Amino acid sequence: MIVEYIRYAVTGDQAAALEAAYGRARGALESSPNCLGYELARGHEEPDNYILRIVWDSLDGHLEGFRKGPQFPDFLAEVRPFISQILEMKHYVVTDIRSESR
Repeated sequence: MIVEYIRYAVTGDQAAALEAAYGRARGALESSPNCLGYELARGHEEPDNYILRIVWDSLDGHLEGFRKGPQFPDFLAEVRPFISQILEMKHYVVTDIRSESR
């Protein structure tokens, strides 16, 4: 399992558009066998900041399975307008130190 984090900086008037784009793009994530889950969170103290967290079955599943698969073009079409607002996009390996939501 690998977790991808994407940090965005969007201005207030673009926040609704970013959320709407991911609302439409979620179908591509949900139909991918490589995507195990996702969430988009908005900063509380800094509402112009967003973090998208996507859980992939593996790094290869993300880069080879999803990005080269049939769902990616639809996904990219929705989020492309926000690519220039990405501050960070990285993959992380989950450690054994964690808790499930209650």
